[in-house]
Amino acid sequence: MPFENGTFTVALFSLPQDLPENYIDLLNANRAGDVDLVKDEPEIGWTSGRCLLDSKIEPQTVLWNNLVYVCLRKAERKVPSSMLKAWCQREELVWMRANERDCVPSKQKKQIKEEVIEKNLMSVPPTLSSIPAVIDADNHMLYLGTGSPAQIDLFLEYFVRTFEFEPQQINPEYYCETEFQTHADELPVIEFSARADGETVPGRDFLTWLWYFSEQETGGALEVPEAGECAFTVEGPLTFALAGEADGAAENTLKNGNSPLRAAEAKAALSVGKKLKKARFYLEHENKVWTGTFDADNFVFGGMKLPDGEEMNPDDRLKERIEFLNTFRLALAASFKKFAETLLSPEWEKEAGKIREWVTERDSR
Repeated sequence: MPFENGTFTVALFSLPQDLPENYIDLLNANRAGDVDLVKDEPEIGWTSGRCLLDSKIEPQTVLWNNLVYVCLRKAERKVPSSMLKAWCQREELVWMRANERDCVPSKQKKQIKEEVIEKNLMSVPPTLSSIPAVIDADNHMLYLGTGSPAQIDLFLEYFVRTFEFEPQQINPEYYCETEFQTHADELPVIEFSARADGETVPGRDFLTWLWYFSEQETGGALEVPEAGECAFTVEGPLTFALAGEADGAAENTLKNGNSPLRAAEAKAALSVGKKLKKARFYLEHENKVWTGTFDADNFVFGGMKLPDGEEMNPDDRLKERIEFLNTFRLALAASFKKFAETLLSPEWEKEAGKIREWVTERDSR
């Protein structure tokens, strides 16, 4: 499972309340069923984080050092398209010979297809997909192993069905409402050039500001409560987009390692009012490095690579990796707080001028 080893995608959620004391019973009441009984309708339910076939929810299967590790599993049977096509062709040939016809009417084709699926479906092994999640009750956090909006919605639906409360995704809206009692779209718009369109996507504003902040004198370093000094930097590949374009029509991506930061195309993109929609990030803290891709629109982090750990025992290793994620969470929160405080400061207009100078005067090649 991704939280234990290697890289992974993660979305961060805050839990507004504790899990119920009977959370094991509640998970069991909504657990995944026997995969051998899956038919044509998808079967969705909880399993342990240790194994997708382990749907017996017990403390020893879902608790890892006081962390609750579960998966929302989806099991479904579906005849592979190539096999379905071949089986249908065979049955159509049989029908044409029996009826002395050289073609099969469309209505008959549909009936043959339905009969083929009904006859062969249970001989096809079910396919399994899952959405892994770690609940850190001590910090009231949920780490969700997906960046897909559809999967996030599905997980939240089953979480609410199970526990009767909804986690809150950590994103600009969450930060603004909890820290500043305002809405993210009420923050001043950062215009990185005079040609900006005056519109805003808060996540893109934040990611582009993070790039600007990382190139200032402090190198993006911040003193983070509970963690110490942390510094975010932004590197390529860089994906730029206009605020008013959500469908990708006006996007452009610059690749090739670090060079996009100083590419003439990057300066040109900023100059016409584009902002970062996606970029690679580095977080440095106490000689440790976190890396990944920041999707500003969905506020999810792909290809997340955590610092190398020291623990070998699986339970202890997961605990250590979640501690690394908590450090990342704290650094992200401190960075957004600095971003919002800058925008809401009485000195904002002066800072806005510095940001536009950063665009116009930056070196490019």
